[in-house]
Amino acid sequence: MTKSILPFLVLVAVSILGLLYSNSGVPTSIITEGINTGDVAWMLTATALVLIMTPGLALFYGGMVNSKNVISTMLQSFVCMGVISILWIFVGFSLAFGDSIGGYIGNPMTFLMFKGVLDGKPWSLAPTIPLVLFAFFQLKFAVITPALITGSFSERIKFTSYVLFVCLFSLFIYAPIAHWTWHPSGFLFALGVLDFAGGTVVHISAGCAALAAALYLGKKKGDGVHQPANIPFVLLGTGLLWFGWFGFNAGSAVGAGTLAASAFATTNTAAAAAGLSWMFFDSMRGKKPTAMGFCIGAVVGLVAITPAAGFVTIPVSVFIGTVAAIISNLVVGWRAKSELDDTLDVFPCHGVGGIVGMLMTGIFAHVAVNAANTTGNGLFYGETKLFITHLIGLGIVIAFSFCGSYVLLILTNAISPLRVTEEEEKIGLDLSQHEEVVLNA
Repeated sequence: MTKSILPFLVLVAVSILGLLYSNSGVPTSIITEGINTGDVAWMLTATALVLIMTPGLALFYGGMVNSKNVISTMLQSFVCMGVISILWIFVGFSLAFGDSIGGYIGNPMTFLMFKGVLDGKPWSLAPTIPLVLFAFFQLKFAVITPALITGSFSERIKFTSYVLFVCLFSLFIYAPIAHWTWHPSGFLFALGVLDFAGGTVVHISAGCAALAAALYLGKKKGDGVHQPANIPFVLLGTGLLWFGWFGFNAGSAVGAGTLAASAFATTNTAAAAAGLSWMFFDSMRGKKPTAMGFCIGAVVGLVAITPAAGFVTIPVSVFIGTVAAIISNLVVGWRAKSELDDTLDVFPCHGVGGIVGMLMTGIFAHVAVNAANTTGNGLFYGETKLFITHLIGLGIVIAFSFCGSYVLLILTNAISPLRVTEEEEKIGLDLSQHEEVVLNA
Protein backbone atom coordinates (compact mmCIF):
# COMPACT_ATOMS: atom_id res chain seq x y z
CA MET A 1 0.00 0.00 0.00
CA THR A 2 2.84 2.40 0.87
CA LYS A 3 4.53 1.84 -2.48
CA SER A 4 1.28 2.24 -4.43
CA ILE A 5 0.42 5.58 -2.82
CA LEU A 6 3.92 7.05 -3.20
CA PRO A 7 3.65 8.05 -6.91
CA PHE A 8 0.37 9.85 -6.18
CA LEU A 9 1.91 11.72 -3.25
CA VAL A 10 4.91 12.73 -5.37
CA LEU A 11 2.61 14.14 -8.07
CA VAL A 12 0.59 16.05 -5.48
CA ALA A 13 3.79 17.45 -3.96
CA VAL A 14 5.07 18.59 -7.36
CA SER A 15 1.75 20.25 -8.20
CA ILE A 16 1.69 22.10 -4.85
CA LEU A 17 5.30 23.18 -5.33
CA GLY A 18 4.39 24.49 -8.76
CA LEU A 19 1.50 26.46 -7.28
CA LEU A 20 3.72 27.96 -4.57
CA TYR A 21 6.37 28.73 -7.16
CA SER A 22 3.92 30.26 -9.64
CA ASN A 23 4.13 33.84 -8.34
CA SER A 24 7.82 34.03 -9.17
CA GLY A 25 7.09 32.58 -12.60
CA VAL A 26 4.55 35.21 -13.71
CA PRO A 27 5.92 36.79 -16.91
CA THR A 28 6.74 40.49 -16.91
CA SER A 29 6.65 41.14 -20.65
CA ILE A 30 6.80 38.47 -23.34
CA ILE A 31 9.52 39.06 -25.92
CA THR A 32 8.28 39.37 -29.50
CA GLU A 33 11.26 41.07 -31.13
CA GLY A 34 12.87 38.89 -33.78
CA ILE A 35 10.09 36.30 -33.69
CA ASN A 36 9.14 35.03 -37.16
CA THR A 37 5.52 33.94 -37.43
CA GLY A 38 6.28 31.52 -40.27
CA ASP A 39 8.92 29.78 -38.19
CA VAL A 40 6.54 29.70 -35.22
CA ALA A 41 3.80 28.10 -37.32
CA TRP A 42 6.16 25.44 -38.66
CA MET A 43 7.64 24.66 -35.24
CA LEU A 44 4.20 24.34 -33.63
CA THR A 45 3.37 21.84 -36.38
CA ALA A 46 6.71 20.04 -35.97
CA THR A 47 6.20 19.79 -32.22
CA ALA A 48 2.82 18.15 -32.73
CA LEU A 49 4.32 15.82 -35.34
CA VAL A 50 7.00 14.63 -32.92
CA LEU A 51 4.38 14.01 -30.25
CA ILE A 52 2.36 11.74 -32.56
CA MET A 53 5.44 9.54 -32.92
CA THR A 54 4.92 8.21 -29.38
CA PRO A 55 1.39 6.85 -30.06
CA GLY A 56 2.86 5.56 -33.33
CA LEU A 57 5.56 3.76 -31.38
CA ALA A 58 2.89 2.33 -29.08
CA LEU A 59 1.12 0.78 -32.06
CA PHE A 60 4.41 -0.35 -33.61
CA TYR A 61 5.49 -2.15 -30.44
CA GLY A 62 1.97 -3.20 -29.42
CA GLY A 63 1.44 -5.06 -32.68
CA MET A 64 4.68 -7.02 -32.26
CA VAL A 65 4.14 -8.50 -28.80
CA ASN A 66 1.95 -11.41 -27.76
CA SER A 67 -1.75 -10.64 -27.57
CA LYS A 68 -1.78 -10.86 -23.76
CA ASN A 69 0.67 -7.96 -23.50
CA VAL A 70 -0.65 -5.47 -26.08
CA ILE A 71 -2.22 -2.99 -23.64
CA SER A 72 0.69 -3.03 -21.20
CA THR A 73 3.21 -2.49 -23.98
CA MET A 74 1.26 0.38 -25.50
CA LEU A 75 0.69 1.99 -22.12
CA GLN A 76 4.43 2.02 -21.46
CA SER A 77 4.76 4.44 -24.38
CA PHE A 78 1.70 6.51 -23.55
CA VAL A 79 2.62 6.96 -19.89
CA CYS A 80 5.87 8.65 -20.97
CA MET A 81 3.74 11.42 -22.44
CA GLY A 82 2.48 12.10 -18.92
CA VAL A 83 5.48 11.38 -16.74
CA ILE A 84 8.15 13.09 -18.84
CA SER A 85 5.94 16.12 -19.54
CA ILE A 86 5.66 16.85 -15.81
CA LEU A 87 9.31 16.03 -15.14
CA TRP A 88 10.41 18.31 -18.01
CA ILE A 89 8.47 21.26 -16.60
CA PHE A 90 9.79 20.62 -13.10
CA VAL A 91 13.50 20.24 -13.78
CA GLY A 92 14.22 18.29 -16.98
CA PHE A 93 14.43 21.30 -19.30
CA SER A 94 16.78 23.01 -16.85
CA LEU A 95 19.08 20.00 -16.70
CA ALA A 96 19.23 19.74 -20.50
CA PHE A 97 19.24 23.41 -21.51
CA GLY A 98 19.85 25.43 -18.36
CA ASP A 99 23.01 27.45 -17.71
CA SER A 100 25.87 25.05 -18.28
CA ILE A 101 27.85 23.66 -15.38
CA GLY A 102 31.20 22.86 -16.92
CA GLY A 103 29.64 21.68 -20.18
CA TYR A 104 28.26 18.56 -18.48
CA ILE A 105 24.80 19.45 -17.12
CA GLY A 106 22.44 22.38 -16.92
CA ASN A 107 21.82 24.28 -13.71
CA PRO A 108 18.57 22.83 -12.30
CA MET A 109 17.53 26.26 -11.03
CA THR A 110 17.74 28.03 -14.41
CA PHE A 111 14.24 27.08 -15.57
CA LEU A 112 12.90 25.35 -12.43
CA MET A 113 9.13 24.89 -12.86
CA PHE A 114 9.56 26.72 -16.20
CA LYS A 115 10.42 29.98 -14.50
CA GLY A 116 11.46 32.51 -17.15
CA VAL A 117 10.51 30.27 -20.06
CA LEU A 118 7.37 32.06 -21.21
CA ASP A 119 8.98 35.52 -21.12
CA GLY A 120 12.59 34.43 -21.70
CA LYS A 121 14.86 35.37 -24.58
CA PRO A 122 14.68 32.91 -27.49
CA TRP A 123 17.19 30.06 -27.42
CA SER A 124 20.43 31.20 -29.01
CA LEU A 125 20.29 28.53 -31.73
CA ALA A 126 16.58 29.12 -32.39
CA PRO A 127 16.33 32.95 -32.35
CA THR A 128 13.12 33.27 -34.39
CA ILE A 129 10.78 31.23 -32.16
CA PRO A 130 9.71 31.78 -28.52
CA LEU A 131 11.72 29.98 -25.86
CA VAL A 132 8.58 28.19 -24.65
CA LEU A 133 8.06 26.69 -28.11
CA PHE A 134 11.67 25.51 -28.26
CA ALA A 135 11.23 23.98 -24.80
CA PHE A 136 8.13 22.06 -25.83
CA PHE A 137 9.68 20.92 -29.09
CA GLN A 138 12.56 19.46 -27.10
CA LEU A 139 10.10 17.92 -24.63
CA LYS A 140 8.75 15.63 -27.33
CA PHE A 141 12.25 14.20 -27.90
CA ALA A 142 12.56 13.62 -24.17
CA VAL A 143 9.19 11.81 -24.20
CA ILE A 144 9.91 9.30 -26.94
CA THR A 145 13.46 8.38 -25.87
CA PRO A 146 12.58 6.28 -22.79
CA ALA A 147 9.54 4.94 -24.65
CA LEU A 148 11.90 3.45 -27.24
CA ILE A 149 13.62 1.40 -24.52
CA THR A 150 10.42 -0.45 -23.63
CA GLY A 151 10.69 -2.85 -26.56
CA SER A 152 13.75 -4.49 -25.00
CA PHE A 153 11.97 -5.66 -21.84
CA SER A 154 8.42 -6.06 -23.12
CA GLU A 155 6.28 -8.71 -21.45
CA ARG A 156 8.28 -9.00 -18.23
CA ILE A 157 8.61 -5.68 -16.38
CA LYS A 158 6.50 -4.39 -13.49
CA PHE A 159 4.70 -1.19 -14.46
CA THR A 160 5.42 0.85 -11.32
CA SER A 161 9.10 -0.06 -11.47
CA TYR A 162 9.16 0.92 -15.13
CA VAL A 163 7.81 4.39 -14.31
CA LEU A 164 10.54 4.87 -11.70
CA PHE A 165 13.23 3.79 -14.17
CA VAL A 166 11.86 6.19 -16.81
CA CYS A 167 12.19 9.10 -14.38
CA LEU A 168 15.74 8.17 -13.42
CA PHE A 169 16.77 7.61 -17.04
CA SER A 170 15.36 10.96 -18.12
CA LEU A 171 17.17 12.87 -15.36
CA PHE A 172 20.50 11.06 -15.25
CA ILE A 173 21.03 9.77 -18.81
CA TYR A 174 18.92 11.70 -21.29
CA ALA A 175 19.32 15.21 -19.85
CA PRO A 176 23.15 15.08 -19.60
CA ILE A 177 23.57 13.70 -23.14
CA ALA A 178 21.18 16.33 -24.51
CA HIS A 179 23.19 19.02 -22.71
CA TRP A 180 26.54 17.70 -23.98
CA THR A 181 25.30 17.53 -27.56
CA TRP A 182 22.84 20.37 -28.11
CA HIS A 183 23.76 23.07 -25.60
CA PRO A 184 26.26 25.58 -27.09
CA SER A 185 28.41 25.07 -23.98
CA GLY A 186 28.06 21.28 -23.98
CA PHE A 187 31.39 19.53 -24.22
CA LEU A 188 30.43 17.33 -27.21
CA PHE A 189 29.03 20.39 -28.99
CA ALA A 190 32.30 22.21 -28.33
CA LEU A 191 34.24 19.17 -29.53
CA GLY A 192 32.46 19.45 -32.87
CA VAL A 193 30.08 16.45 -32.74
CA LEU A 194 27.22 16.88 -35.22
CA ASP A 195 23.85 15.43 -34.26
CA PHE A 196 21.12 17.12 -36.23
CA ALA A 197 18.07 15.53 -34.61
CA GLY A 198 19.09 12.90 -32.05
CA GLY A 199 21.37 10.13 -33.26
CA THR A 200 23.27 10.15 -29.97
CA VAL A 201 20.78 11.95 -27.75
CA VAL A 202 17.77 9.78 -28.60
CA HIS A 203 18.64 6.60 -30.46
CA ILE A 204 22.05 5.57 -29.15
CA SER A 205 21.11 6.48 -25.59
CA ALA A 206 17.88 4.47 -25.85
CA GLY A 207 19.50 1.60 -27.73
CA CYS A 208 22.34 1.18 -25.24
CA ALA A 209 19.92 1.45 -22.33
CA ALA A 210 17.83 -1.24 -24.02
CA LEU A 211 20.88 -3.49 -24.26
CA ALA A 212 21.59 -2.94 -20.56
CA ALA A 213 17.97 -3.72 -19.69
CA ALA A 214 17.87 -6.90 -21.76
CA LEU A 215 21.08 -8.13 -20.10
CA TYR A 216 19.98 -7.17 -16.60
CA LEU A 217 16.42 -8.54 -16.71
CA GLY A 218 17.33 -11.74 -18.51
CA LYS A 219 15.16 -13.90 -20.71
CA LYS A 220 11.41 -14.26 -20.54
CA LYS A 221 9.97 -17.37 -18.93
CA GLY A 222 8.03 -19.99 -20.81
CA ASP A 223 8.56 -21.84 -24.07
CA GLY A 224 9.90 -18.86 -25.99
CA VAL A 225 7.14 -18.97 -28.63
CA HIS A 226 6.44 -15.46 -29.89
CA GLN A 227 3.52 -14.61 -32.15
CA PRO A 228 2.93 -10.93 -33.06
CA ALA A 229 -0.51 -9.88 -31.94
CA ASN A 230 -1.47 -7.55 -34.76
CA ILE A 231 0.68 -6.81 -37.82
CA PRO A 232 -1.77 -4.13 -39.10
CA PHE A 233 -0.96 -2.28 -35.84
CA VAL A 234 2.71 -2.44 -36.86
CA LEU A 235 1.88 -1.00 -40.29
CA LEU A 236 -0.21 1.79 -38.78
CA GLY A 237 2.48 2.54 -36.20
CA THR A 238 5.11 2.71 -38.92
CA GLY A 239 2.98 5.16 -40.87
CA LEU A 240 2.61 7.42 -37.84
CA LEU A 241 6.31 7.20 -37.06
CA TRP A 242 7.27 8.03 -40.65
CA PHE A 243 4.79 10.92 -40.68
CA GLY A 244 5.91 12.25 -37.30
CA TRP A 245 9.59 11.90 -38.19
CA PHE A 246 9.27 14.87 -40.56
CA GLY A 247 8.73 16.96 -37.45
CA PHE A 248 11.57 15.15 -35.69
CA ASN A 249 14.14 15.85 -38.41
CA ALA A 250 12.86 18.79 -40.47
CA GLY A 251 11.73 20.46 -37.26
CA SER A 252 15.29 20.32 -35.96
CA ALA A 253 16.13 23.07 -38.44
CA VAL A 254 14.11 25.23 -35.96
CA GLY A 255 12.81 27.31 -38.82
CA ALA A 256 10.77 27.13 -42.02
CA GLY A 257 13.63 27.38 -44.50
CA THR A 258 15.77 25.53 -46.98
CA LEU A 259 17.47 23.45 -44.31
CA ALA A 260 14.12 22.12 -43.10
CA ALA A 261 13.21 21.19 -46.67
CA SER A 262 16.54 19.41 -47.13
CA ALA A 263 16.11 17.46 -43.89
CA PHE A 264 12.54 16.58 -44.90
CA ALA A 265 13.80 15.15 -48.20
CA THR A 266 16.66 13.13 -46.73
CA THR A 267 14.32 11.72 -44.08
CA ASN A 268 11.79 10.35 -46.55
CA THR A 269 14.46 9.06 -48.92
CA ALA A 270 16.42 7.16 -46.27
CA ALA A 271 13.24 5.55 -44.90
CA ALA A 272 12.16 4.42 -48.36
CA ALA A 273 15.59 3.01 -49.21
CA ALA A 274 15.89 1.20 -45.87
CA GLY A 275 12.43 -0.39 -46.03
CA LEU A 276 13.16 -1.76 -49.48
CA SER A 277 16.70 -2.77 -48.52
CA TRP A 278 15.52 -4.83 -45.52
CA MET A 279 12.81 -6.55 -47.55
CA PHE A 280 15.02 -7.30 -50.58
CA PHE A 281 17.89 -8.45 -48.36
CA ASP A 282 15.53 -10.94 -46.69
CA SER A 283 14.30 -12.12 -50.10
CA MET A 284 17.87 -12.58 -51.34
CA ARG A 285 18.44 -14.98 -48.44
CA GLY A 286 15.40 -17.10 -49.29
CA LYS A 287 12.83 -15.45 -47.02
CA LYS A 288 9.48 -14.12 -48.16
CA PRO A 289 8.97 -10.33 -48.28
CA THR A 290 7.00 -9.36 -45.19
CA ALA A 291 5.13 -6.34 -43.89
CA MET A 292 7.11 -6.56 -40.66
CA GLY A 293 10.37 -6.55 -42.57
CA PHE A 294 9.53 -3.45 -44.58
CA CYS A 295 8.27 -1.63 -41.49
CA ILE A 296 11.31 -2.44 -39.35
CA GLY A 297 13.63 -1.49 -42.21
CA ALA A 298 11.89 1.84 -42.74
CA VAL A 299 12.23 2.70 -39.05
CA VAL A 300 15.92 1.77 -39.12
CA GLY A 301 16.36 4.13 -42.06
CA LEU A 302 14.63 6.91 -40.13
CA VAL A 303 16.90 6.24 -37.17
CA ALA A 304 20.08 6.26 -39.26
CA ILE A 305 19.29 9.48 -41.11
CA THR A 306 18.33 11.35 -37.93
CA PRO A 307 21.82 12.61 -36.99
CA ALA A 308 22.72 13.29 -40.63
CA ALA A 309 19.44 14.71 -41.93
CA GLY A 310 20.57 18.33 -42.02
CA PHE A 311 24.18 17.69 -42.98
CA VAL A 312 24.12 15.37 -46.02
CA THR A 313 22.78 15.50 -49.57
CA ILE A 314 19.68 13.65 -50.73
CA PRO A 315 21.53 10.99 -52.83
CA VAL A 316 23.69 10.18 -49.81
CA SER A 317 20.54 9.47 -47.80
CA VAL A 318 19.76 6.57 -50.15
CA PHE A 319 23.11 5.02 -49.30
CA ILE A 320 22.68 5.63 -45.56
CA GLY A 321 19.24 3.99 -45.50
CA THR A 322 20.33 1.01 -47.57
CA VAL A 323 23.49 0.26 -45.58
CA ALA A 324 21.88 0.84 -42.17
CA ALA A 325 19.08 -1.61 -42.94
CA ILE A 326 21.51 -4.35 -44.01
CA ILE A 327 23.70 -3.92 -40.92
CA SER A 328 20.76 -3.85 -38.52
CA ASN A 329 19.22 -6.86 -40.25
CA LEU A 330 22.43 -8.83 -39.70
CA VAL A 331 22.57 -7.78 -36.04
CA VAL A 332 18.94 -8.82 -35.57
CA GLY A 333 19.84 -12.22 -37.00
CA TRP A 334 22.77 -12.51 -34.61
CA ARG A 335 20.61 -11.46 -31.67
CA ALA A 336 17.98 -14.08 -32.50
CA LYS A 337 20.60 -16.83 -32.22
CA SER A 338 22.12 -15.47 -29.02
CA GLU A 339 20.96 -15.61 -25.41
CA LEU A 340 20.15 -11.88 -25.45
CA ASP A 341 16.40 -11.37 -25.03
CA ASP A 342 15.93 -7.92 -26.51
CA THR A 343 12.28 -8.66 -27.23
CA LEU A 344 11.65 -6.20 -30.07
CA ASP A 345 15.29 -5.70 -31.14
CA VAL A 346 15.66 -2.17 -29.81
CA PHE A 347 19.44 -2.32 -29.68
CA PRO A 348 19.91 -3.78 -33.19
CA CYS A 349 17.51 -1.24 -34.69
CA HIS A 350 17.86 1.94 -32.63
CA GLY A 351 21.27 1.45 -31.04
CA VAL A 352 23.03 0.05 -34.09
CA GLY A 353 20.99 2.24 -36.46
CA GLY A 354 21.99 5.33 -34.48
CA ILE A 355 25.65 4.29 -34.43
CA VAL A 356 25.63 3.74 -38.20
CA GLY A 357 23.95 7.12 -38.66
CA MET A 358 26.56 8.94 -36.56
CA LEU A 359 29.39 7.25 -38.43
CA MET A 360 27.77 8.10 -41.76
CA THR A 361 27.45 11.72 -40.64
CA GLY A 362 31.18 11.72 -39.94
CA ILE A 363 31.78 10.30 -43.42
CA PHE A 364 29.32 12.25 -45.61
CA ALA A 365 28.52 15.58 -43.90
CA HIS A 366 29.34 18.61 -46.04
CA VAL A 367 29.49 22.25 -45.01
CA ALA A 368 27.69 23.28 -48.21
CA VAL A 369 24.52 21.61 -46.93
CA ASN A 370 24.54 23.34 -43.55
CA ALA A 371 26.70 26.34 -42.71
CA ALA A 372 26.28 25.57 -39.00
CA ASN A 373 28.69 22.67 -39.53
CA THR A 374 31.93 24.29 -38.41
CA THR A 375 33.77 21.01 -37.78
CA GLY A 376 34.43 20.36 -41.46
CA ASN A 377 33.53 17.94 -44.21
CA GLY A 378 33.27 14.20 -43.73
CA LEU A 379 35.83 11.52 -44.44
CA PHE A 380 34.39 10.90 -47.92
CA TYR A 381 35.52 14.38 -48.92
CA GLY A 382 39.09 13.88 -47.74
CA GLU A 383 38.91 15.41 -44.26
CA THR A 384 39.41 13.38 -41.07
CA LYS A 385 38.59 15.75 -38.20
CA LEU A 386 34.82 15.22 -38.19
CA PHE A 387 35.03 11.43 -38.44
CA ILE A 388 37.55 11.19 -35.59
CA THR A 389 35.41 13.56 -33.52
CA HIS A 390 32.40 11.30 -34.06
CA LEU A 391 34.34 8.20 -33.04
CA ILE A 392 35.25 9.92 -29.77
CA GLY A 393 31.69 11.12 -29.21
CA LEU A 394 30.27 7.67 -29.95
CA GLY A 395 32.59 6.01 -27.47
CA ILE A 396 31.62 8.44 -24.72
CA VAL A 397 27.86 8.26 -25.29
CA ILE A 398 27.77 4.46 -25.68
CA ALA A 399 29.75 3.89 -22.50
CA PHE A 400 27.81 6.46 -20.49
CA SER A 401 24.38 5.32 -21.62
CA PHE A 402 25.05 1.59 -21.21
CA CYS A 403 26.88 1.77 -17.88
CA GLY A 404 24.68 4.52 -16.44
CA SER A 405 21.48 2.70 -17.41
CA TYR A 406 22.77 -0.54 -15.91
CA VAL A 407 23.40 1.25 -12.61
CA LEU A 408 19.93 2.81 -12.72
CA LEU A 409 18.38 -0.60 -13.33
CA ILE A 410 20.16 -1.94 -10.23
CA LEU A 411 18.97 1.07 -8.23
CA THR A 412 15.40 0.75 -9.48
CA ASN A 413 15.34 -2.95 -8.67
CA ALA A 414 16.59 -2.23 -5.16
CA ILE A 415 13.71 0.19 -4.61
CA SER A 416 11.03 -1.75 -6.47
CA PRO A 417 11.62 -5.16 -8.11
CA LEU A 418 11.68 -4.85 -11.91
CA ARG A 419 10.55 -8.33 -12.93
CA VAL A 420 6.98 -9.52 -12.61
CA THR A 421 6.52 -12.96 -11.11
CA GLU A 422 6.54 -16.03 -13.34
CA GLU A 423 2.80 -16.42 -12.80
CA GLU A 424 2.12 -12.79 -13.74
CA GLU A 425 4.23 -13.19 -16.87
CA LYS A 426 2.37 -16.38 -17.78
CA ILE A 427 -1.10 -14.81 -17.63
CA GLY A 428 0.14 -11.65 -19.35
CA LEU A 429 0.88 -8.13 -18.19
CA ASP A 430 -2.39 -6.72 -19.52
CA LEU A 431 -4.28 -8.66 -16.88
CA SER A 432 -1.67 -8.93 -14.11
CA GLN A 433 -0.55 -5.29 -14.18
CA HIS A 434 -3.62 -3.42 -15.38
CA GLU A 435 -6.67 -5.71 -15.14
CA GLU A 436 -7.47 -4.99 -18.76
CA VAL A 437 -7.60 -7.34 -21.73
CA VAL A 438 -7.91 -7.08 -25.49
CA LEU A 439 -11.26 -8.60 -26.45
CA ASN A 440 -11.06 -11.69 -28.64
CA ALA A 441 -7.29 -11.93 -27.99
